[in-house]
Amino acid sequence: MHVFACDAHRDHDPQFFVVRGQVRRSNEQPERADRLQRSAVSAGHTLVTAEAEVDHDRLATVHTSRYLDFLEHIHTRWLALEDRNPEEVVANVHPFPGEPCTYPDHLVGRVGFHLGDMAASIGPGTWRAARGAAQCALGAARHVQSGHRLAYALCRPPGHHAYAERANGFCYLNNAAIAASELRRHHARVAILDMDVHHGNGTQGIFYDRDDVLTVSLHADPHFMTPFFTGHAHETGRDAGEGYNLNLPLPQGLETDGYLRQLTRACERIADFAPGALVVSLGLDIYEHDPYQGVAVTTQGFARITRQISQLGLPTVIVQEGGYLSDALGDNLVSALSGFE
Repeated sequence: MHVFACDAHRDHDPQFFVVRGQVRRSNEQPERADRLQRSAVSAGHTLVTAEAEVDHDRLATVHTSRYLDFLEHIHTRWLALEDRNPEEVVANVHPFPGEPCTYPDHLVGRVGFHLGDMAASIGPGTWRAARGAAQCALGAARHVQSGHRLAYALCRPPGHHAYAERANGFCYLNNAAIAASELRRHHARVAILDMDVHHGNGTQGIFYDRDDVLTVSLHADPHFMTPFFTGHAHETGRDAGEGYNLNLPLPQGLETDGYLRQLTRACERIADFAPGALVVSLGLDIYEHDPYQGVAVTTQGFARITRQISQLGLPTVIVQEGGYLSDALGDNLVSALSGFE
């Protein structure tokens, strides 16, 4: 399988991450992607190095122009402020849902508007790394469009929490949505299956009122797991998109066999939709010993899960989302890729 990766990810290493009031280094560290790449190459997969450049028009199919301008220039503009964090852009004010909202002129207001939480700080290399991740997703989508059945985009930073104009949860550009948008140029319908332990709220939000992209997400129940506010079963789409969003919240500690039963429901819905291509948001954080401890899939379970997904028989772009540092991180990826093949 071709593995699309970009070295620019190492330029992004956020140090400001707030957990229950404590500031610490982010769990989303460069070592994640380095380990995944080494393991994929050792398993015999073909590495394709993507450049940290991407066509702005392709990004604009998913994200707004003002958001892209913000991501590109905010760190430089931030450094001109007095009494600011000298390393990273961090929000301290946010618009309140339901209230009238005017796009702010002040830089601090724009930071609060576009950064949805304290897990999305922006450093000097964040924009370059995010562009590189998006280029990996585009490269994988184009590889599949050229007639190949599978491709894997080793995206870092991940993307499924990013909305059209808001970063969230370690995510800045929505790589899965960018891949799906690219695939839509060739297919009337595309499906996205998100198997990260966290709900893909950004992906849901981007396609929530559309009927040409089906979004399906299996994730730890948001009653006990971030993002808390989305990912509930009653969220099924809006307007033209009604019925084209399926959330399958999972109980804490669910093991592989239980996960596979829920995956059967997901695959049945995708088959009914009859898409021309599939994007899989691959979250290795469903692993039983991942730091987030949401569900409890074994290393061997990843191959069982992805083998079931592969039985849909669709051209598939695999986009890396979560999966945090543990001794088995690389083994989990190798297992997951083996099931797809």
